[in-house]
Amino acid sequence: MRFVDEAGIRVEAGNGGNGCVGFRREKYIPFGGPDGGDGGNGGSVYLVATDNLNTLADFRYHSVHRAEHGHNGSGGNCTGKAGADCTVSVPTGTLVSDGETGEQIGDLTKPGDRLLVAKGGFHGLGNTRFKSSTNRAPRQSTPGKPGEHRLLHLELNLIADVGLLGMPNAGKSSLIRTVSSARPKVADYPFTTLHPNLGVVRVDPMRSFVLADVPGIIEGASAGAGLGVQFLKHLSRTRLLLHMVDIEPYETLEEPVIAAKKVIEELKQWNRGLADKPRWLVLNKIDRLAPDSVEQRCRTIVTELQWSGPVFRISAIKGDGVKKLMGAVMTFIEEQRTADEAAE
Repeated sequence: MRFVDEAGIRVEAGNGGNGCVGFRREKYIPFGGPDGGDGGNGGSVYLVATDNLNTLADFRYHSVHRAEHGHNGSGGNCTGKAGADCTVSVPTGTLVSDGETGEQIGDLTKPGDRLLVAKGGFHGLGNTRFKSSTNRAPRQSTPGKPGEHRLLHLELNLIADVGLLGMPNAGKSSLIRTVSSARPKVADYPFTTLHPNLGVVRVDPMRSFVLADVPGIIEGASAGAGLGVQFLKHLSRTRLLLHMVDIEPYETLEEPVIAAKKVIEELKQWNRGLADKPRWLVLNKIDRLAPDSVEQRCRTIVTELQWSGPVFRISAIKGDGVKKLMGAVMTFIEEQRTADEAAE
């Protein structure tokens, strides 16, 4: 299925039912009086987050969602039936904004989150509502109010604990294939990843976290070059970024330090908050160098980058150092989760 992370839809709430003008007419009951009932309220439109969806592709083909109109009132003080609500399922992590003003309406971050996006019209009043001591036979009623109609912009931000960041061909897809059941495309040329991938990493049967792989970032991405910038938003919810660097790139690719600096600069230009997230340096493809050359190569990269954070050396293909990296990540995520629970 083609990954779709943005969509526009139209939602239309139901109109309220009209109130009724009616009078009670029964044998042996003179002057029965007004008995017109109220109309029913119009149905509303709700968005509900679910884990059963992971893309907004369905909304490309079903873009209009309508709730039911309220029924009109009737005689005998009978209230009209309320219109049925329209419930629209969206993937967990969907950000909802007004399609015309750009105003953010809500953020569905947990399964079961429910958001009212179009309120149904209020019911009309029957003439019974208008009777009084001075107006015993009112012939007035009110129509139902129209329901809200609005255009919505849906934007899916994948919810992952950890995000993989780096230039094309840095080995991000190879790593997520090694540590999870995700199967993104892997090849010996850049730009094999064309859309985000999620994988669940299980350190042991009771401990796991979600890892996200996005297309590689190239120079000028913050200005629209390449594919990665349109998916950087998927890293905004993560707790940790793993900045992967190819320590022995192909001749046609850039040196590790230059490549890493370009990615860091693009992050800063696109979103300063994302650049300030906790970020670990992961030096990949150590299997391409002789064992006695790996230490010196890694030390040179760290020194030239002036990197002060955690550094890991791995081979995503062969699995060298991967278990140690995933264990450290799991410990960090658990500490973050504990801190969040304490703050609540």
